[in-house]
Amino acid sequence: MSIFVYVAGPYTGGDPVLNVRAAIEAGQDLLDAGYVPFVPHLYHFWHHQIPGSYDQWMHLDLEWLKKCDALVRLEGPSPGASREEDAANNLGIPVFYSVQSFIDYMVA
Repeated sequence: MSIFVYVAGPYTGGDPVLNVRAAIEAGQDLLDAGYVPFVPHLYHFWHHQIPGSYDQWMHLDLEWLKKCDALVRLEGPSPGASREEDAANNLGIPVFYSVQSFIDYMVA
């Protein structure tokens, strides 16, 4: 059975390119550990081709979050990631504050 993990973290705060890179690296670590990551930061590339509103991207993010079994919250201030974290808590989806803490929990 696949475990789907949502990666939440800063996007616009600081350097968006570095933030996207950090999210992709977290997603890759989850994939390497055998999980199915969802990295909403990849909308960055879609947005550059066909821009959308903040509300559009958040709507998509929150809909995908409903399909996930866990959320990994990356470090750094982010209104969007905080909103995703709050939504996960409201949905009863466990929140972890690093990829490693999620993996440790899963293998315990």
